[in-house]
Amino acid sequence: MDEARSLLLVDDEEGIRRVLALTLADMGWRVRAAASGEEALALFRQEPADIVVTDVKMPGMDGLALLQAVKALDPECEVVLITGHGDMDLAIQGIKLDAADFIAKPLRDDALSIALSRAWERRAMRRALRLHAENLERLVEEKTRELLASERLAAVGQTVAGLSHAVKNMASGLEGSLFLLRQGLEADRKAWRDQGWEMLEANVRTLKSLSLDMLRIARPEALRPAPTDPALPARQVAELLAPRFQEQGVDLVLRAAPGMAPAMLDAEALHRCLLNLVGNALDACLAAGYGPAGTDGSSGGRLVGRPGGRVELSVEREPDGAVRYDVSDNGCGIADEDRERLFTAFFSTKGDGGSGLGLVASKKTVEAHGGTLVVESLAGAGSCFRIIIPEKTHH
Repeated sequence: MDEARSLLLVDDEEGIRRVLALTLADMGWRVRAAASGEEALALFRQEPADIVVTDVKMPGMDGLALLQAVKALDPECEVVLITGHGDMDLAIQGIKLDAADFIAKPLRDDALSIALSRAWERRAMRRALRLHAENLERLVEEKTRELLASERLAAVGQTVAGLSHAVKNMASGLEGSLFLLRQGLEADRKAWRDQGWEMLEANVRTLKSLSLDMLRIARPEALRPAPTDPALPARQVAELLAPRFQEQGVDLVLRAAPGMAPAMLDAEALHRCLLNLVGNALDACLAAGYGPAGTDGSSGGRLVGRPGGRVELSVEREPDGAVRYDVSDNGCGIADEDRERLFTAFFSTKGDGGSGLGLVASKKTVEAHGGTLVVESLAGAGSCFRIIIPEKTHH
């Protein structure tokens, strides 16, 4: 074992402390020992340890108090709790306080070795994720400085903090999903594995969306307009999202006027724009409590399982020849103060669940067509996002 792996052992019983110290040293750990929580904390402040192994029940500062104090000093330090017979409630409380594991007395060498291996792997995963997040932030800052050299991207310099926040949120989400997956595999708990996998997929989708939106904002591609049936991108979006809507128990209705004349549009760019708007509308319905009938529980404090969610995507030609797309929903709506900031980079009504770039990218796509993107909404009464592309841009 690497000599750099240090361990702080804490137990108020001298005999147990001596035997454990010898056992841990034989396993290859560099061990320091303390007879109390207070002594251990003083030693930790002098020289942090990679892992702390502590008895839960001790006079004065007990193991749970020491756990919290150590985590406050070094969140990456992993703590393994030693519990006695009947201390399961304390062990569970320790896990909730971010302990890596717990082992019950009488201690067995194999159980101790397994717990320490898990704790070390968990520490390594935390460190790797932190370094990855720091590298992403550093890369963002470097790229932002480069982008500021271009006048058309000067505004990006004001959004570094927002992008860094988004990156941190994704890193935290990835850490949580990996932890659930690992725990599910080790404990053979399918529910944990499934939940971890769903969280991982959601974070990957968010990362992909953030990357694509950032690219479209920073380096907008030139449109490639061609004679296009205006209903084509709407139909494609409806077909693509239909399974997701069905799974979430929300109705998706497509209304397209028949026989519309072709228009000069970039179908791929409009597809991305409508995909974002319809996806947002679904999220608004879920936030309002709509969902599959029979579902129970809550999500972020919101009721779920209520039928009746509805999103409508319509496309038609105006009397003056303009193409109009409407994406309307009966979801949670948008508050007045939020509506004014909807098209500001990194602002999102979804909190940490949104990047705050999708609507900005969509608006740029519409404006590149010479059109406008506006929203009508009332909090609690649904929303309608309207795209109007004037006829003059069709020629």
